[in-house]
Amino acid sequence: MSQQLSSVFAALGDPTRLAIIQRLSEGEASVQELAEPFDISGPAISRHLKVLEQAGLITRRREAQLRPCRLELSRVQEIRDWTKQMKRFWDESFDRMDDYLEEILEDRE
Repeated sequence: MSQQLSSVFAALGDPTRLAIIQRLSEGEASVQELAEPFDISGPAISRHLKVLEQAGLITRRREAQLRPCRLELSRVQEIRDWTKQMKRFWDESFDRMDDYLEEILEDRE
């Protein structure tokens, strides 16, 4: 799972790819529609989409001349689950640190 998460976070680390994911969260879109807001070449958009596809964040299908893209919700859910787990870990860690700091302060009084 950690290699999969690494590829997901690496893919999301690029602002263009993150914007594409945000757009796809609104619904399926063609490559042309995804390319519209960016001032980059068609091959550059294709490379971004390939990275997102390899990370499992999007799927593409052929529909006549179009290549509609859609967000892969199962991968997004994996990220959500992982971040919830990390939040729980850090919350518990900070709670323990708070308890420890309170003990130290009480001992000083």
